[in-house]
Amino acid sequence: MLSAIGIGLALLLSERLVRLLDLTLGKKKSFSLIFEMLAYLAPHYLGIALPGALFLGLLFGFNRLSKNSELDAFLAAGYGLHQIAKPVIILSCLLSLVAIIIFGFIQPHSRYLYRAVVNSIKSVDVFYLAEEGVFMRVGKRTFILDELSRGNNKFKRIFMYEDGGDKGSETVTASQGALIEINQEDRPVLRLEGGHRLKINGKYWTSKEEPKPGHDVAEFKIIDTPLGEVSKAAFRIRGVDQREFTIPELWGALSKKSGKITNNALNSEFYRRIILIMTILILPFLAIPFSIGRRRDQRPYRFGIVLIILIAYNEIIEQGALAIRVEGASPFFALWVPYLVLAAFSFWRFYRTAMSLTPDRLELVVDVINDFFRQLFSRFYKTAEGKQ
Repeated sequence: MLSAIGIGLALLLSERLVRLLDLTLGKKKSFSLIFEMLAYLAPHYLGIALPGALFLGLLFGFNRLSKNSELDAFLAAGYGLHQIAKPVIILSCLLSLVAIIIFGFIQPHSRYLYRAVVNSIKSVDVFYLAEEGVFMRVGKRTFILDELSRGNNKFKRIFMYEDGGDKGSETVTASQGALIEINQEDRPVLRLEGGHRLKINGKYWTSKEEPKPGHDVAEFKIIDTPLGEVSKAAFRIRGVDQREFTIPELWGALSKKSGKITNNALNSEFYRRIILIMTILILPFLAIPFSIGRRRDQRPYRFGIVLIILIAYNEIIEQGALAIRVEGASPFFALWVPYLVLAAFSFWRFYRTAMSLTPDRLELVVDVINDFFRQLFSRFYKTAEGKQ
């Protein structure tokens, strides 16, 4: 299980790492930003890897016990499968408590922090992606640089234009400048040297009947101007999105039935999390029967079937949550019914495997299908050989 968690997290985070590299390319302290964002993403992916790792660990662990006839030794010594499964059932209960902490409290905060970092990167550090001779737009400003030295953040010959709409426009040119940081300013600041400034005090002059707007012309030796705009979303309070609520906060928002987030969205997120946490409790009862096979014929089809069941169940839960959020469907039919069906199927399979000596009906069905295809291919080969 621990191996599966490590491999799963590595694969999931490596896929996101490529997108983070594109996002932070050329930014200041890009490597520290990447590791910070990966740390905020880890709880999200851990919520996916944890139940999957437990499930795979149960499949491979009990399958090895079955292959090596260790289960036969336990049964011969008077220990039933329900007794052997007690430790992993206790483990699933402990992991469900861990899942409550992850889904209920850590994920909402880490999601908010990740979004804040992404927003600050997109809204503040655009200058670090500037190229020589290419027009760049930051907020309402458009600028172009002739020569750029990234080593010391200096540049030569800049043209900057800001469109203020009905309030007018502003054009600034400078012979040189540099990007500096000011302690009490959240945005990077451009320090321009030896330049001119033209400010038009009004909207564009489009008709001779309209009075021409006034204008101001000035020269300067040194001037500091902030670059870009600090996005309000980076500093907004947590809870604009229902996925940023903790479980107690979701319950409190549902009881109030007020706010910008719809009641359907709150219902969908609250019950989806509860279902994901409770699903961990039934994983041992689903995995163990499929991991045990006949001694002489350990068929891999069992793993394929149970993985298909689990993937289909996960997709049903996600679509059910979407139906609640968009269409206002009943949480009982959209989420609880699929959960209860899977739980009933898992407990039934476990009971038959642990308490009954009757043959597994699944194996009988697979044997019939296997014999059918074997005869079909045998006839095909005989026909092909006869034609040759």
